[in-house]
Amino acid sequence: QDPAGKPSMFALALALAGPGAIRNVRAGAGGVRMSAAATPPATSIKRVPLGNSGIEVSECCLGTMTWGSQNSDDQAFDQLELAWDSGVNFLDTAEGYPIPMSEETQGRTDRAIAKWLKRSKRPRDSVVIATKVCGYNDRFTWFREGGGPTRVTKQQIMESVDASLARLGTDHIDLLQIHWPDRYVPLFGSLRYDPSKAREGDVSFAEQAEAMGTLIKAGKIRAWGLSNETPYGVCEFARVCAALGVPAPVSVQNSYSLLQRADEVGLVEGMRNLGISYLPYSPLSAGVLSNKYAHAQSGEGGRLRLFPGYLDRYLASSAPQAVADYAAIAARHGLSPSAFAIAFCASRSFVGSTIIGATTIEQLRDNLAGFGATWTEEMEEEVEAVFAKYPDPWRMQVRDGG
Repeated sequence: QDPAGKPSMFALALALAGPGAIRNVRAGAGGVRMSAAATPPATSIKRVPLGNSGIEVSECCLGTMTWGSQNSDDQAFDQLELAWDSGVNFLDTAEGYPIPMSEETQGRTDRAIAKWLKRSKRPRDSVVIATKVCGYNDRFTWFREGGGPTRVTKQQIMESVDASLARLGTDHIDLLQIHWPDRYVPLFGSLRYDPSKAREGDVSFAEQAEAMGTLIKAGKIRAWGLSNETPYGVCEFARVCAALGVPAPVSVQNSYSLLQRADEVGLVEGMRNLGISYLPYSPLSAGVLSNKYAHAQSGEGGRLRLFPGYLDRYLASSAPQAVADYAAIAARHGLSPSAFAIAFCASRSFVGSTIIGATTIEQLRDNLAGFGATWTEEMEEEVEAVFAKYPDPWRMQVRDGG
C-alpha cells in the first residue's frame, strides 16, 4: 500500500497479472520488477504417460539447448516460469548443451536449470527432468575425466550421470536418454544406411542396458530412453532388456515435423507395440516452419546461421516451398505458422510429448498456443496435399547441433 493506505500500482499490477505473477517477481538493478513471463497464455496442456514408466508428463516438453549461448540465465528463468505457469511439467536438457556444443560452454544449460530450481522454489516432484548422455563422437574429448571420445560405455554413462546431477543440483534424473547411438547410424545427410561406415568395437546393447538398470536400482534415474534412434535399435534394446531382466527404454526422442516424417514408416509401429513414448524434437524443423526464413536476409540470429552452410543447404532444398504452403494453410485457419506446426505434432496419435524451444518469450508464447489448437479434418487434408508434393524435403540434423 501507499502511505495513504491505498493499493500501490505494483499491487494492482500483480492482481491484474494473476496468481502466476507473484512467483515471477525478481529484484533487478532498477528495483523490483515483474518477469516477462508473468502472464501465461491460455492453453489446455494435457498430461500423458511417459511410456510404461509410471511418470506423467505434459504433452509439451520445454527444450533448453539455447540457454547459456543464445539465452541468458535470466531469460531461461522467464521461459521456465511461463511454461510451468501454462501447465508444463517436463523439460529436456543434455550434458552437451548449449549448442553449438563446445568445451567453453558445455554445462551452462544445466546450471541455468539448477538456478531456476533454487530460485523458483518449485517442488522437485513438479518438475520432470530429462537429460542425455552423449553417444559416440571422436571430436568430443573434453567431456570425460580421462579425455578421449565420448562413448556409451557403462563407465562413461555413470560418469556422465554423476556430473549431470552435480550441475543440476538434484539427487535424481527422471529420464536419462542416450543422445545418439554408439554405433553408426545415418544421422546427417542421406537417410540411407551405408554399411561401409559401420565401425568396429561398438559398445554392446547389453552393456548400455545393464548400465541403465544399475542406475535405476541406485535411484539416480527413474527411467531411460533413446534419441536419434532407428527401428532396429529400439527393437534390439527392447529384446536385450527382456533377456537381461532390466527395465526397457520408455521413450524415443527423434526429429519429427511437417518437413520430416520418416519415423511414420517402421518406427511408430514398433513403439506402439512396445509401449514406448514418442517425443518429437524440433517440431519447427530448426525454426524454418515459423516462416522466418521466407526471405534469405531474414531470420537473423536463427539456428540456421549458427552452423556453416546450414542455411544454404536449406535454401537449396524444396523445403522453402513446402514451408510457404504450410504457412498459407496456417493463415487460413487463423494460426501462426509455428502454432500450426506444433498443433500438427500434438495431434498425432503416436506422439507423447512434443519438445519445443524458443529464444524469446514471444516465440515461446506462440509455440505454447499450438497445444490449444483444435486439429480438424480440413487441416489434415490440406497438410496431406502439401506432403504429397514435398515428402520429407530436408533433414534438419546438423553436426554439434543438439
